[in-house]
Amino acid sequence: MKNFAIAVAALALLATTTSADEYIGNYSSNRYDANSTSNPYGAGSRYNANSINNPYGKFGSRYSSKSANNPYATDAPRLYDGDGNYRGKLSSNPYDADSTSNPYGRYGSPYSSDSINNPYGAGSPYRSDSPNNPYGEGLEIYGE
Repeated sequence: MKNFAIAVAALALLATTTSADEYIGNYSSNRYDANSTSNPYGAGSRYNANSINNPYGKFGSRYSSKSANNPYATDAPRLYDGDGNYRGKLSSNPYDADSTSNPYGRYGSPYSSDSINNPYGAGSPYRSDSPNNPYGEGLEIYGE
């Protein structure tokens, strides 16, 4: 009985320490991938509650602090590549240091190798994890 109580306590501890991040889809220009935000019938649907393309959802609204489309968002969705490396926030906020819309930031500058806006770096249309590759898988999007 004591072992059972310890197991339950350990599971409760793990449940509280796990990340609350929610997978939204892949930031990709691939219209045929069901997880792509460019697929109007998949993760990119205007009617999907968690889509960045839903103007009434928490990740697509112009007024939500968790939205990719709010220019003042503070908790915008985050991008990760296939290896789990952080690639910035998918945000239209040009003042956020990690935003993909900040032209002077690491993830938004057209001159940074980590930026999806650099066609010779992370934004190359020839990389499989680039959001600009029309046949690639793109970057994974996670929101809170």
